[in-house]
Amino acid sequence: MEARQVGAREADVAPAPEPAVSGGWTPANPGPLGLAAFALTTFVLSMINAHLVGPRGAAAVLPLAAIYGGIVQLLAGMWEFRTGNTFGAVAFSSYGAFWIGLYVILKLPALAVTPQAVSLYLWGWSIFTVLMLVASLRTTGALAAVFLILTITFFILAIGNASLVGTTNVTNGTIKLGGWLGIVTAAGAWYVAFAGVVASTFGRDILPVFPLNR
Repeated sequence: MEARQVGAREADVAPAPEPAVSGGWTPANPGPLGLAAFALTTFVLSMINAHLVGPRGAAAVLPLAAIYGGIVQLLAGMWEFRTGNTFGAVAFSSYGAFWIGLYVILKLPALAVTPQAVSLYLWGWSIFTVLMLVASLRTTGALAAVFLILTITFFILAIGNASLVGTTNVTNGTIKLGGWLGIVTAAGAWYVAFAGVVASTFGRDILPVFPLNR
């Protein structure tokens, strides 16, 4: 996710020079793209987890998880390497892989995917997100807030899936809570993405993202 002040072109922890380019070409900021891909995919899945959309809505999640949240976000991570932004590169590439992995899980036969397996998958990503949360504390308040809510969301969903073991209850309240938190996470990610886009088109910061002290 975007690790720089929205209106600036700087690396994740300390200011860095722009990458060398030829012919006067300057690379665009890939952060808003990665954030937008993460936000939309998270929003659709969270609508299902919150039971605002029925289970058949998973048909909409699959293409998003594979293409937008997965491939496009992975590409954004690769482009962040080009700009010298280590935080953004690691975050986008990793969460792109998360969505591709989730796509594979959802495509597996139902009997081959146990609640324990899904819970373990989410526990692993919960731990990774805690690490990214700590790193985000040197970026902006808006981005750090997204990672904080995302961390809580992952833990809640991991607990919720673990509680499905040995039950046929598909209206698990913990997963429903995780769905609502996921919607909030998506809204935050969209906000930071939009702030980055309008900062580019207007040539100055329009929406506050609350840069943290470096």
